Amino acid sequence: MQLHTEKVFELVKEVYSPSLFNELNWVGTYVDYLAMIEKNPKLCRTAFQRIFDLIMHFGSYEYVEHKKKLIHYKFFDDPLNNGKDAVFGLDVHIAKLVNFFKAASLRYGPEKRVLLLHGPVGSSKSTIARMLKKGVEWYSNQTDGALYTYEWINLHDKLKMEDTMPCPIHEDPLRIIPEEARIKVLSLLNKGKNFQERIHIEGSLCPACRYVYNDLMRQYNGDWDKLTRNHISIKRLLLSEKDRVGIGTFQPKDEKNQDSTELTGDLNYRKIAEYGSDSDPRAFNFDGEFNIANRGIVEFVEMLKLDVAFLYDLLGASQEHKIKPKKFAQTDIDEVIIGHTNEPEYRKLQNNEFMEALRDRTVKIDVPYITKLKEEVKIYRKDFNPETVPHIHIAPHTIETAAMWGILTRLEEPKKANLTVMQKMKLYDGKTLSGYTEDNIKELRKDALREGLDGISPRYIQDKLSNSLVEDRGNGCINPFIVLNELEGGLKNHSLIRDEETKKRYRELLAVVKQEYEDIVKNEVQRAISADEEAIAKLCGNYIDNVKAYTQKERVRNKYTGMSEEPDERLMRSIEEKIDIPESRKDDFRREIMNYIGALALEGKIFDYKTNERLHKALELKLFEDQKDTIKLTSLVSNVVDKETQAKIDVVKNRLIKNYGYCDICATDALHFVASIFARGDVKRNLN
Repeated sequence: MQLHTEKVFELVKEVYSPSLFNELNWVGTYVDYLAMIEKNPKLCRTAFQRIFDLIMHFGSYEYVEHKKKLIHYKFFDDPLNNGKDAVFGLDVHIAKLVNFFKAASLRYGPEKRVLLLHGPVGSSKSTIARMLKKGVEWYSNQTDGALYTYEWINLHDKLKMEDTMPCPIHEDPLRIIPEEARIKVLSLLNKGKNFQERIHIEGSLCPACRYVYNDLMRQYNGDWDKLTRNHISIKRLLLSEKDRVGIGTFQPKDEKNQDSTELTGDLNYRKIAEYGSDSDPRAFNFDGEFNIANRGIVEFVEMLKLDVAFLYDLLGASQEHKIKPKKFAQTDIDEVIIGHTNEPEYRKLQNNEFMEALRDRTVKIDVPYITKLKEEVKIYRKDFNPETVPHIHIAPHTIETAAMWGILTRLEEPKKANLTVMQKMKLYDGKTLSGYTEDNIKELRKDALREGLDGISPRYIQDKLSNSLVEDRGNGCINPFIVLNELEGGLKNHSLIRDEETKKRYRELLAVVKQEYEDIVKNEVQRAISADEEAIAKLCGNYIDNVKAYTQKERVRNKYTGMSEEPDERLMRSIEEKIDIPESRKDDFRREIMNYIGALALEGKIFDYKTNERLHKALELKLFEDQKDTIKLTSLVSNVVDKETQAKIDVVKNRLIKNYGYCDICATDALHFVASIFARGDVKRNLN
């Protein structure tokens, strides 16, 4: 076995070289920093500006859906983690989130608000928060996202303390500029810069830095120049959730154990002995979630479960950008506060008159469940695919049918009497339906106020797909019926569904999905049976010859007898009826076909039935009807199949495997299932 020891070192060097290490651990003087920000004002952006720039760093694209222009932001595809946390089907709501950050970055007001993601369980609220935290951490390591802080140096001789003291809350070095001089300094630094490039200095030094600053200023008789040159060292700031730098997370605990010091820091009793007083800020640990999240983002998990005492800290942190550590003056912070909550908790907030102040300072953005089938399917394909599940084959439509049921549980029953919930789902998914325009679809969405806020969570479906794979009742291949039965069985003990009426409705929707799958699999078997292109071409030639003779009022020469005969009306109608051409419209359809062939001939092109979708479909259905009896598919049910029939069935099975993604097991299951349908005489259902 070849050893790859040297290669390991080479690979690490490729992604983490000494030059990169030096860049990320840059240290300089205050003069260096002022020169840098004059050239690049983005270095001292606010936390809101930095997150907005992070999102825009990955770009976006526009598209139109139901006559509405939408924007897709690529950051939420999770490019940093190969799509592991990608958010699907929520572009409308993500756009509201991005607009919040855009307005906050321009100082239009949202920067003084708490951002609250609201939605049902499993709707990707925490995923969005997690992506923003990971993103801002990554961005701080890039040149475009660089930011800086400072530490105090050479303190031992002057202040009789440790020689070095980093700013405990990683403040922007510009805060060291005295407030009295800021107007003139900013006027100089912003000369010639447009509105978006302007530098701002907001807030005062934290208590610990203020203490050191004041002491040094006394020793230097107010010489700010000497203070900054001798005692300030600027360094690159790398945000990190693991190191608790610039990224915080707060989870509510048992109400009896909640303590506001978790947010704003606490006394360090060991250092009280060193500095002699509990009111000396150097003896205070500025390590609460608000402290450590300065310059970045703090996430409040299930925010509305916080004890009321915490809310006062939250209100000040959002509106005033200040927190109140125990025994010290209010401290300025610059961070994004993002919380998430579910609907029951949010309803409590609405009904609690004591929470009015919080409601007034909150921007709520809904994060509902997905209501588009193709987007819902992406969630499950991400976790269940040939790479992640190499040992078990997932039959075609297995994931689609599970996702279909999930979507149906989230949709409101259509108010239009002639529209089923299945048809509504298809309209939302981009399918067309006679009598429904894009304006109608917009109306459907507008009428359904709670769509996506109720229903089955993707987590439940993921769990049941996982159970099906583990139990492997299909002996190496799981099919839609295995998963649908698992979904139905789990409803009995579903912890979030208490009323029997809802369970009953969900079971009825499972029956609707099973019927839809039945139609899909019958259609695929039908197409596999009629996939003999030579036979279709022959049938098409026969049909066109008869149509030509009919439209030109000619006779057709019988290839076998050589006699001239009237066009075969029975043959033509048997094909046309397959695509619902009524007797009264047959002449129009036949002329349409001949005009189509004539137009192609004028362009020097040869007619091919594949280019005419309706005719192709009709020919396939006619051939299927002719061949299904010769194949004797129903004989599969009796398990007595002669060699000739078995050979034909094997051809169909191979087509299912080659063209539709079946394996030998699920192709056999599909054929048996369709055979059982024909055996019970259910041949009148539309096969499409």
